[in-house]
Parts: sequence; C-alpha cells; structure tokens
Amino acid sequence: MRVPGVCGVRLPAPMVWLAVWRNAAPEARLELMKVLIVDDHPSFRASARRMLESEGFEVVAEAGTGAEALQAADAWRPELVLLDVQLPDVQGFDVAERLCVNGSSPAVILTSSRDGSDFGPLVERSGARGFVPKSDLSGEALRRILDDRT
Repeated sequence: MRVPGVCGVRLPAPMVWLAVWRNAAPEARLELMKVLIVDDHPSFRASARRMLESEGFEVVAEAGTGAEALQAADAWRPELVLLDVQLPDVQGFDVAERLCVNGSSPAVILTSSRDGSDFGPLVERSGARGFVPKSDLSGEALRRILDDRT
C-alpha cells in the first residue's frame, strides 16, 4: 500500500526472548548476602538497613549489643556481619573474634564513626575482613572489602 509522502515503511523485526542461564557474577552473589547489623544506635541500624536493602543485600537481623549479636548470628546464620566497634557491653573487636572462630563463620566488617587509623592493628587481629567508617558506608564499600579477601 502506498501512502503519499512516505517513501518506505519498515516494520520492526519481531521480538524474540531467549532464556539464558549463566553463573552469577561475584558481585551478584554479594548482593544476595544475608546481613546482620550490630550497632547500639537504632537510628544507624535503620539507615544502614535501608541503604543495604536498596543495594540488594538482605538484612536478616539487627542487634544492639555484643550479646545480642552473638545470639542473632547463631540463630540467623548471616553471611556478613556489619559490626560497630563500640558497643555498650563489649568491644566489637571481641565480638568479631568470637564470630570468626571457625571456617564457616560469617564475614565481619567493622564500622565506627571514628577513623580506622584510630584502632591500629586491632581490626586485623580481630579476624574481621576490614573496616569501613560509618560516613563511607555503602554497598560498594562492603563489596570492595569482601572482594579483596575472597
């Protein structure tokens, strides 16, 4: 059929959807990680939860003390624990040591409002994978630390 003023009409090729299965990239596996957030400030836990969930992590539990953290880790079996250095009942370094006692333990990343250089070698001695200042906390920062040591 000819239409005045139109030289030619091209119809788009029909769309075909193909199912493609492949192994998930390492970043995709990290986004699916189950996370336990440990901090004595409920407002920080809430904002960290929102940020991590918006970046694809699954926050399975929160804890406000070291004792609660150990119980939650045992009950929920998270793959990652975001752990504040200063808790009301015990230092985060001590909690990290207890969480990292066996090979099937979660990855632990310590955090604080203070700079990591304030803690010297305590981060490494605790068995934690690394440290992220609260002001720099992001899914990307956690991925970098986890990628560096996996």
